[in-house]
Amino acid sequence: MEETISPKERAALQRERLNHQIERVKRNLPALGHRFAEHGVGRQPLTNLEELSSWPMMTKADLMAAYPMALFGVPRQAVARLQGSSGTHGKPTLVGYSKDDLAMWAEVVARCLVLVGAESGQMLHNAYGYGLFTGGLGLHGGAERLGLTVMPASGGVTSRQCLLLEDLRPDGLACTPSYALNIAEHLIQNHKDPRHLGLKWAILGAEPWTEEMRREIEKEFGCDACDIYGLSEVIGPGVAAECHQAKDGLHVHEDHFLVEVIDPKSGQVLADGEDGELVFTTLTRQVSPVIRYRTGDIASLNHEPCRCGRTTVRMSRIKGRVDDMFVLRGVNIFPSEIERLVLAQGQLAPVYVLRLSQRAALAELTVEVEALPAADAQAAVRQLQHQLHDAFGVRIAVLAKEPGSLPRSEGKAKRLIDERTST
Repeated sequence: MEETISPKERAALQRERLNHQIERVKRNLPALGHRFAEHGVGRQPLTNLEELSSWPMMTKADLMAAYPMALFGVPRQAVARLQGSSGTHGKPTLVGYSKDDLAMWAEVVARCLVLVGAESGQMLHNAYGYGLFTGGLGLHGGAERLGLTVMPASGGVTSRQCLLLEDLRPDGLACTPSYALNIAEHLIQNHKDPRHLGLKWAILGAEPWTEEMRREIEKEFGCDACDIYGLSEVIGPGVAAECHQAKDGLHVHEDHFLVEVIDPKSGQVLADGEDGELVFTTLTRQVSPVIRYRTGDIASLNHEPCRCGRTTVRMSRIKGRVDDMFVLRGVNIFPSEIERLVLAQGQLAPVYVLRLSQRAALAELTVEVEALPAADAQAAVRQLQHQLHDAFGVRIAVLAKEPGSLPRSEGKAKRLIDERTST
């Protein structure tokens, strides 16, 4: 019902829920409520969603400054679960969930699973990490809500993952796209065909990936591979997902999450089809609500109805992050743009490393790749170098490494190594 209502009905529901959320923030989070009140937010009920563009925005710095629980807005006893970022570079960013939040989270993840082709009674092999990271538990809750049997494999130990996949023959796989390719490669190296697993669908996310990587995954496993999007600050995985019918953008669950795309520099709201930074507002989250939260993720929006029949807005696949983009001799480059060219090369393995270095006053980029067995590595290197130069207009070196020497991902892939910061 919520996914097929008219835009007018949806806008009315969003206004109602947003006004209620603002009142909750004013009542339970006075410091945050005061900041919005200074811009006139909440003085009168919102009557037009376009008014949102004048409201202030939140960033991750707000959540980090509120560590551990200053932006929860409820007594600790009302928090049913804590999750958040890993805290790799310092203290983790913690978010909380009430029982109602967990129920809503399970519901939107269940919708995502239906989008990618899952059906009640099927089995899911969940290779997202369990723990503070929201991926494992988020997919687990939604799968159980839909009525799936869940294998909580978590991340890592690829040999065990493959054993379970072979013996249990699940219908679906959940993990990062780079780890899906790692699993396929492990099976092939052991003289096994990934297609024999019998996977029907894969729900993949937590890192940017390209259409070329989708084709590679679908070729290896013989199943539909669809994208899922989310972040702990908004809810976790389940904010949006692709439908298997069209695979043409991720359907945002707009009855719970209001999405905008802004120019990262000016903050101006952009029109459909224009790439910019995703900004989300939670409409129903009780603990850790966010209003106009800047995600740092680059994408565009499409409000046209999808051929699957849903009328929700679709966001493009994530094209990179504001802080992942690097400048090479005046050219803005996202790693995903290079991935597209590497994976389109029929003679190269679907793994790569981007190595940024400094020579004199100029930045240098080397793309490290692996040639497939029996491939002409030097010919593949020359072709990729020409394609990179045609795409970006600057010289980018390509280096063929020994097969199997580049790191394989067991979670989120780290593709860019910036050696300029370590010298």
